[in-house]
Amino acid sequence: MHKLLTENPGEKMILLGNEAIARGAIEAGVAFASTYPGTPSSEISLNFFQMAQESDLYFEYSSNEKIAMEVAAAAANSGVRSMCVMKHVGVNVAADALMTLAYVGVKGGMVILSADDPFMFSSQNEQDNRYYAKLSGLPLIEPSSVAEAKELIPYAFDISEKLQEPVLFRTTTRINHSTGVVTLGKIRKPVTKGNFTKDPLNLVVVPAVARNLHVKLLKNYDAARELAEKSEHNFITGSGDLGIICNGVSYNYVSDAVKDLGIEENVRVLRMGFSHPLPPKLIKGFLKECQKVLIVEEGEPYMEEAVKAMAQEEGLVLPINGKKEGLFTRLYEYNPVQVKTCIATYFDLDYSPPELPNLSDVPPVPQRPPTLCAGCSHRATYLEVKKATQGMDTIFPSDIGCYTLGLLPPLSAADFLICMGSSAGTSGGFSKVNPDKKVIAFIGDSTFFHSGIPGLINGVYNNHNFTLVILDNGTTAMTGHQPHPGVDMERINMSGYGRVSIEKVVRAIGVEHVTTIKPYKVKKSVEAIKESINHKGVSVIISEEICALYANALKLPKHKPFNITDKCKNHRTCIDSLACPAFYIWNDRVKIDANLCTGCAVCAQICPENAILPVKAKA
Repeated sequence: MHKLLTENPGEKMILLGNEAIARGAIEAGVAFASTYPGTPSSEISLNFFQMAQESDLYFEYSSNEKIAMEVAAAAANSGVRSMCVMKHVGVNVAADALMTLAYVGVKGGMVILSADDPFMFSSQNEQDNRYYAKLSGLPLIEPSSVAEAKELIPYAFDISEKLQEPVLFRTTTRINHSTGVVTLGKIRKPVTKGNFTKDPLNLVVVPAVARNLHVKLLKNYDAARELAEKSEHNFITGSGDLGIICNGVSYNYVSDAVKDLGIEENVRVLRMGFSHPLPPKLIKGFLKECQKVLIVEEGEPYMEEAVKAMAQEEGLVLPINGKKEGLFTRLYEYNPVQVKTCIATYFDLDYSPPELPNLSDVPPVPQRPPTLCAGCSHRATYLEVKKATQGMDTIFPSDIGCYTLGLLPPLSAADFLICMGSSAGTSGGFSKVNPDKKVIAFIGDSTFFHSGIPGLINGVYNNHNFTLVILDNGTTAMTGHQPHPGVDMERINMSGYGRVSIEKVVRAIGVEHVTTIKPYKVKKSVEAIKESINHKGVSVIISEEICALYANALKLPKHKPFNITDKCKNHRTCIDSLACPAFYIWNDRVKIDANLCTGCAVCAQICPENAILPVKAKA
């Protein structure tokens, strides 16, 4: 049995933050869950996926976040508790549905989890999704610890059903990927069968209906604000006339700093857990007890702006600061020393940060930039595209996935990227205004299904001139090998799923020149790529080869590793063209680590001396 399905209230477990969130949803009686995978939220979905095989939970990996929100919204409007999980930038994709779902509301509880990523550990930006709560008018809950993340999920479901509105649940990477002790609660039996009641004058948002629904949303907003005023998750600790207002993981840093600085008797702390709508009575009462207030919040000055406005409304004149020179920044994650230093600076306390150790006599740590895995088929495809376009003036729009790492030398096959699916869309623009350059875009199979299809349709319709290379490695590799509509689910012993053919979709769109290559066959692939890029108009190359790590997980037959023989003239074409991490230099000679080599044979095919051969079996 999956450990998160353990029915033993009171038992303590050490859980990852994302595991705690999944457990909280199970305890809340979630019956329907949907997602598009994205770090730092992916483990929530993985646990749902696994538990769905052993319980009544329905779970799906949806084609994208907007669809994930739509299917969950339908379940919730049929009276079934539903949860929709995504990373912060995924909410951008889902926002079209989110903004109007706020008007429509829900019948069963619905929690929308946004996993924000300060410092951009695995993201293209570090947007602060608290503003989606403000934009949509929906309640927002924020935990400060792993244990609290579990406890607040059922609370969010209860709030959702009380208000009949979706509730946003915002985490950050530090919560998602930390571990902590969690006390298991009772599992509520899920209601899996819905009963949708037709009510088109409240559920079909033509303008006349939407006008009435907006009135309802604003009433719900007022009701949510009253709940925030009374919420036990908005609380004050400490005493004194110096004040700190904080949220999320910042509360932990503040608590430690207050204790370490010995100012428990001088500082009162307001922790916001139900952080939208902010509770004005609670905050104004807090301000009246303070002579000076510091706002500690990662990301944007979301609370700071609101708190200053509330102080003005009350005619309070006291210093309120957070984001300013010499204090907190809008950049990246915070850390304990940073928070302690800013508190001491702002409140004129005697504190000197610990001196950094003298490392002048320590050699620098070797740089280890992120790279494609040994045997990755994307590396082979990039090599072949570079060979096929040698001497050409090219533009390489790229997309979100493992293959984005093609931007680094020696592959250097990524020139522009803004969001999921943008490679196909931007290619059209590049081709129109750069007619003398060949535009070759790259997109992964999962990303193609997520949001690449509309850009390709647009290219066909507007007669753009570019080649789209679809890197089909049979899985959503970047976030942990989750399935997508093109995956062969039989490979993972899952039945009852359909499978969408990328080639059939591309041809149905109207692309006239479609080529499928096997990237481990270098010569044939280069020839096919040359033919494709010489086609005037939109052409598509589907590069088919299973992800090397996924193949290993599936225990597929392995190829023999390769080694470098005495024929090698040390030209280093292999390293300079491929930079596979299985290569290393020893005594000024190129070697291959047999433990890393997958036997793809791409390096052997480009070696000018044919000096790279399979390792001979031992007698």
